[in-house]
Amino acid sequence: MKAHGVRLSGSVRQRQNPLRARYEERPGDAWITDRGRTVWSPDLDPFHGRIRAGSHDYGLVWPFGIHRAVGGDHDLPNPGDVLSAALAACLDSTIRIIADRNGVVLDHLAVDVRSEVDVRGTLKVDTSVPVGFQRIKCDVSIRAADGTDPGLIRRIVAAAEHSCVNLQTLRNGVPVETTLTL
Repeated sequence: MKAHGVRLSGSVRQRQNPLRARYEERPGDAWITDRGRTVWSPDLDPFHGRIRAGSHDYGLVWPFGIHRAVGGDHDLPNPGDVLSAALAACLDSTIRIIADRNGVVLDHLAVDVRSEVDVRGTLKVDTSVPVGFQRIKCDVSIRAADGTDPGLIRRIVAAAEHSCVNLQTLRNGVPVETTLTL
């Protein structure tokens, strides 16, 4: 399939069009639940752990460590790295999906997310410092096939920012509820 002299995979439309039609007809079907959980490891110190992503027992169990700025070794990805990676993955895939839907072939795409936090808040060194990331920066390096209008690429990235679930969650916030089971 070709559009504007550019090869299209068509896989995005083939996969998404039936879903879009279904969700218009049955909006309740559009609700999904993503999941991440820790995996108990009694042999690990307080600065290390394991997580599993997904609702099923498929996939990898990922080790994590805690950043040296709060006492850890930072010898493994820390929770902030995982959050940054989740945002990078979401924005990258959203850009690629929207590019495909628009018939744009990408020759290169890299999303680099840097999340900055002043840890004095979390360590209660200075209670006026908020706990949480104070700044997140997403750098998108993108190159499309020769002849692709740069304005189209800017519109694709803008549309991806609008449609990226993780980006919009971070920008707009969401209620988080904690329950305790003893």
